[in-house]
Amino acid sequence: MAKFSRPPAEPSAPNAGAKAALRTWLLFGLQDSKGTHLGPGAVSHPRLKKHSWWQVMCLTGVDYFSTLGYQPAIAALAAGVISPLATLVLVAVTLLGALPVYRRVAGESSHGEGSIAMLERLLPRWGGKLFVLVLLGFAATDFMITMTLSAADATAHAIQNPLAPGWLQGQNVLVTLFLLALLAAVFLRGFTEAIGVAVALVAVYLALNVVVVAVTLVEVFTHPLAVGNWWEALSTSHGNPFMVAGIALLVFPKLALGLSGFETGVAVMPQIKGYPTDTEDNPVGRIKGARRLLTTAAVIMSSFLITTSFITVVLIPEQEFQPGGQANGRALAFLAHEYLGAGFGSVYDISTIAILWFAGASAMAGLLNLVPRYLPRYGMAPGWAKAVRPLVLVFTLVGFLITFLFDADVDAQGGAYATGVLVLMTSASVAVTLSARRSKQRKRTVGFGIIAVVFIYTTIANVFERPEGIRIAAVFIAGIIAISLLSRIRRSFELHATDVHLDEQALEFVSDVQDGRLGIISHEPLRLTPEAYREKLASAIEVSHLPVNQRALFLEVTVDDSSDFETALEIRGVIRHGYRILEVHGPVVPNTIAAVLLHIRDVTGLMPHIYFRWTEGNPVTNLLRFLFLGEGEIAPVTREVLREAEPDVSRRPWVHVG
Repeated sequence: MAKFSRPPAEPSAPNAGAKAALRTWLLFGLQDSKGTHLGPGAVSHPRLKKHSWWQVMCLTGVDYFSTLGYQPAIAALAAGVISPLATLVLVAVTLLGALPVYRRVAGESSHGEGSIAMLERLLPRWGGKLFVLVLLGFAATDFMITMTLSAADATAHAIQNPLAPGWLQGQNVLVTLFLLALLAAVFLRGFTEAIGVAVALVAVYLALNVVVVAVTLVEVFTHPLAVGNWWEALSTSHGNPFMVAGIALLVFPKLALGLSGFETGVAVMPQIKGYPTDTEDNPVGRIKGARRLLTTAAVIMSSFLITTSFITVVLIPEQEFQPGGQANGRALAFLAHEYLGAGFGSVYDISTIAILWFAGASAMAGLLNLVPRYLPRYGMAPGWAKAVRPLVLVFTLVGFLITFLFDADVDAQGGAYATGVLVLMTSASVAVTLSARRSKQRKRTVGFGIIAVVFIYTTIANVFERPEGIRIAAVFIAGIIAISLLSRIRRSFELHATDVHLDEQALEFVSDVQDGRLGIISHEPLRLTPEAYREKLASAIEVSHLPVNQRALFLEVTVDDSSDFETALEIRGVIRHGYRILEVHGPVVPNTIAAVLLHIRDVTGLMPHIYFRWTEGNPVTNLLRFLFLGEGEIAPVTREVLREAEPDVSRRPWVHVG
């Protein structure tokens, strides 16, 4: 038998193979256009394993509860001796404001869409899309700063541990970058055990915090002098009790970091196990579990916020909260070392480092849930934005940049974090107020309206107090809007249809062909008189040389919402004034026509011919009308969409213009 040797590979072949393998790896597991990524390691599958609400609470709790790692120190630094009273106000806002709002959000977005989707439904078209992009900018600020701030605080706990090697001192940026890279590596590999890891981390972390709080509370009450010193400092610096209460109301927006976690709690809802009788349209058990999750997490966190704000201010000297102090960004860790020894303190540090790092995983999951859900569906992101791994790389690089800009400083990032959290909560309170008003629930409308006013005040106060937060959010918003609009323009010649369906009458029309030629005349749906159809047919026969005996078939595209991108097309066949007409609704006329023609070709095996008139008006103006209104320069754009969708010219429907 003759042996055949394989011809030598071209020099570029290995590189081409490596590039193809890299591309396949990066785009593995593309999410669908609705962005059904439900959290770390979750996949879009109807039989996705569900978990008890308390287990899912731990997944969102790695974000919410981990703020104990830095919240007491930031509160003491921002509010001073008045921190415990301002924290009481914060807890009241949490239990009486944020919790009722997000319990309603959970009932109206049971698939994890959150308050942004509620507002999207209330504000359609381009205005709604731009508003969603702005909210996504704030959400990106929230989640990105969660990643970088948590990693920076984990670094602070590691470096300031008494047992840490000396060479780590001053290496905060490098250690933070390492933690962010490690987080990215976990997501790039595939994160499948998020719930189990979260349960273990949260259980250990909360147990250690209970020990620290219990021991330090005993220390406080067995040494009343410390409490007396705090009370004296409070009364001498702020005067009478009414003044103290007023200042606490004014100061509490500085403590807004303690409100984080509610949006994440709604985002992970699809992970919750519901009742056997639950349906996707009415998941009663899932909603009930989500509300238990939110309530339990809020009560646990509120208890810790009240106790930790008190013990840290009473037991820790003020100078230790300042930059460079031992309690800066790690007040509870300072107390653990001070009152329970270096061994327990180191265990506490390890637990804190782990949960802070994992809080970044929760934030990354939130980003991976939001971006594929909205931007690709709007046509405002490249196709690869539906995949997890490229997004992980993008978010990680942004995290690197933020870490460099803020020098891995926890305090410096607090303002941006609080701004993102508060804007999302404000939008949620406005969304549920509008929802209650639409449902004609007067008392709830008033109640939610009051909550919305409180959050609006808190957000504005935070912006004035720490304007760097709104500046950072503005950068995110500007970047998202610019990239989104450029992507929309770049993808404007793609087919927008996710599905095309011909009804029975339409299928009969396209199957009734004379001489093997399927001629279709494009017609404006605004001109529906018999004269308009007669004139259009005569023009097509005269100018475009349509056969005189051709049975006319008209195609009419009605633009519903030009801001939509991906949509399913339903083609109806109707007879009007004796003429056969294909009616279809879509976001853009040329792309819809192209999708219809290609579908007819595939269904009938015939090559459609489409007949247009030239569009009057300035070409540049018509192009802008096409980009933003879905109309404009119809004929040439239809031809270009067909050219990009079908490279084989012999299989491309014909476009005639006269």
